[in-house]
Amino acid sequence: MSPVRRCSRTACGRPAVATLTYVYADSTAVLGPLATYAEPHCYDLCAEHSERLTAPRGWEVVRLTDPSAPTRPSGDDLEALANAVREAARPHDRAAEARGGGSHAADPMEVTRRGHLRVLRSPDS
Repeated sequence: MSPVRRCSRTACGRPAVATLTYVYADSTAVLGPLATYAEPHCYDLCAEHSERLTAPRGWEVVRLTDPSAPTRPSGDDLEALANAVREAARPHDRAAEARGGGSHAADPMEVTRRGHLRVLRSPDS
């Protein structure tokens, strides 16, 4: 017997990644992370079948997420990353920095800048 649990759907041999349980009293289908042990009244589903799951009319589907699973980047994450790249690539006003009006404090270790990169003095000198 294989230690890997397989999808409960007929003719599907893919490995299971989620467990489906029905709560008949509440007309709810609960889909969550793969259960530790195979239970007789639960269904193990592969990734494809768990994503395509629908419940009977009038029923609610509750999808529980696994907090240890890697999350996909959201639109906000990608936008924040794009803004950070734009800010790093923005040219700085050298004259304003020389007068002390720049956004960065004068660093005595900094020799020169090129874009967002800095050349620093050796701590020994």
